[in-house]
Amino acid sequence: MLQLRSFTFNDFYENTYVLFDETKECVIIDPGCNNASEKQILSAFISENELTPIHLINTHCHIDHILGNKFVSETYGLTLISHKGEIPVLEFGDQTAAMYHIHYEKSPPIEIFVDEGDVISFGNSDLHVLYTPGHSPASISLYNKENNILIAGDVLFQGSIGRTDLPGGNFEVLIRMIKSKFFILPDETLVYAGHGDLTTIGIEKRSNPFLV
Repeated sequence: MLQLRSFTFNDFYENTYVLFDETKECVIIDPGCNNASEKQILSAFISENELTPIHLINTHCHIDHILGNKFVSETYGLTLISHKGEIPVLEFGDQTAAMYHIHYEKSPPIEIFVDEGDVISFGNSDLHVLYTPGHSPASISLYNKENNILIAGDVLFQGSIGRTDLPGGNFEVLIRMIKSKFFILPDETLVYAGHGDLTTIGIEKRSNPFLV
């Protein structure tokens, strides 16, 4: 059975996720760890649970989601997975970090490109890739049907949606992606967002002020 552990890291209160199953293989999604303490928290959890990291994935490449990419990649020997359309965002990381005056260890490049319909496998588990731009130029979300889990990145939040005023953002596209890709999923689907608390598809259909 697929299990999930979340960590809230960095000054942006970004949610980093580790997903694993009975095989002990795991994936690390959007590592935002940005100091020694946060890196220790993440690595200690992996070590204490005897997990073997198999994949490093970015739902999108805004600075708060990539701060730990270098650490995770070098520590566990992983190459970065994301959508090809996020390359310009990733490459702008140095400038973004300077703008916010935050420490940034430059991320490795995206080496494995995924798109709508692709499947990322680890252990006995699969994550189905959904192409969900609108918050960023080419954000992806990750869905596990067997356990009704959706890793939504910054597309959909509890009671809100991702901001669309950053380069590559588009409000109309974001709303269309949520309604066409997310709202066709079962109401009980658990939505794990890039920031904030857990919600469900059903709750957001009924009460999200941007979507009702």
